[in-house]
Amino acid sequence: MRKRVAVLAAVKAMIAQALPGADVRGMSVEETRPIRVSPLGMVIVRSGDPGTPEVDLSPPTYWWEHRIPIEMAAYETPNVTAQVALDTMIAAIDVAMKANRTLSGLAIYLDAEPPADGEIEKTGAESIGWADFALIVSYSTDSPLG
Repeated sequence: MRKRVAVLAAVKAMIAQALPGADVRGMSVEETRPIRVSPLGMVIVRSGDPGTPEVDLSPPTYWWEHRIPIEMAAYETPNVTAQVALDTMIAAIDVAMKANRTLSGLAIYLDAEPPADGEIEKTGAESIGWADFALIVSYSTDSPLG
């Protein structure tokens, strides 16, 4: 498995572990927004863009800053607004990210961009809140193919 794919799989696994009840999707045909959201929330891990690497020539080393978009959804309940539910999910991902900044040695560093939220969709009588942010994973490879 190429490092780019291994990093994406590690990010998805980290989020799934941080949000055990949520439906964590992505990196396949399930990247499209689903019609239904799990009652405990949903996260879509997009493949993102590794960008153009910086290159060291001796030995050839390609330094990537891979931006991985994350989309999240949560239902509003009578006791919790969608914003609070999303914030709770983001906090759990933040704790997991801080605990494993190297993705168990795959990455040099894992960081995040601030979340954007506020999009609310009405589905029948239910309100679903959406938020998104990106994880930035720095890693190196010995090939321009990742």
